[in-house]
Amino acid sequence: MYYLGIDLGGMSIKAGICDGDGNILHQDSCPTVLTEGGDRIVQDMADLCRKVIGGYGLTTADIEYIGIASPGINDSDRGVIVYSCNIPTYKFPIAEKLSALTGVEKIYIDNDANAAAKGEAVFGAAKGYRDSVFVTLGTGVGGGVIIDGKVLTGCNFAGAEMGHMVIVHDGLPCSCGRKGCLECYASATALMRQTKQKMLERKDSLMWQLTGGDPEKADGRTPFQAARMGDEAAKEVIQTYVGYLACGITNFINIFQPEVLSIGGGVSNAKDDLLDPVRAIVEKEQYSRDCEKKTIIKIAKLGNRAGIVGAAALGR
Repeated sequence: MYYLGIDLGGMSIKAGICDGDGNILHQDSCPTVLTEGGDRIVQDMADLCRKVIGGYGLTTADIEYIGIASPGINDSDRGVIVYSCNIPTYKFPIAEKLSALTGVEKIYIDNDANAAAKGEAVFGAAKGYRDSVFVTLGTGVGGGVIIDGKVLTGCNFAGAEMGHMVIVHDGLPCSCGRKGCLECYASATALMRQTKQKMLERKDSLMWQLTGGDPEKADGRTPFQAARMGDEAAKEVIQTYVGYLACGITNFINIFQPEVLSIGGGVSNAKDDLLDPVRAIVEKEQYSRDCEKKTIIKIAKLGNRAGIVGAAALGR
């Protein structure tokens, strides 16, 4: 069986042929043209599908289904992009249109973070488990919840917005309109902000050396690199950041009690430097700390493949 996964983003559309084990056999991409609406996007998507399928020597008859990972709210029952702040469409029947253009009958669509969660559950860090949570730490904080092998979407397909759980009452303003959301404190963007602030407070920090004396060049790797060199200011940044992240993760575990919680996104590249202190806090604070069976916290496996592979897993 072959499956085609599409990662629809605000900058580019990526598509790949996947086999039954989640391996990407062939892939390609094209720019996302945002100025001409949904019909142009779905036409470019269909053209890209045909290019990828033909490039691997297949025909559409060889494709079991197409999965689409798209930002925003997506009605996965009807195959409709309901709303996305990054894609200029509203209640757009993308599955019906893509099926008509490609001849592939089965089209699945879900939120990109939900698709990544499904990908981790089918092929990645949560493979072999029925209940899992996926959290991604990037520009914002995204994620998805898998219950009994199925994506938790909520009654309106807007469920599991992991980053918009408030952890600081009346805290920093969030793009969603609330204040104090986890996204404001535990995203890669938040970590960079916290790093820059600490650099300005501590002129003796090795983080200045790592950024060439320019705080604007600090990224999610900077404090972890400096901390490994023994820099105390960097250790303070990590301690603060990890405290916020562990608060959110403990909340997720208390609510869902998943078998596995996997962490992805750029910040997860710190691996054990991130996981070890997070696990230590969660172990003390989780409601289930005295239970024999507890949530396993892991680094996600799919990395940059999460969009395509997650989309290709949506029909599984």
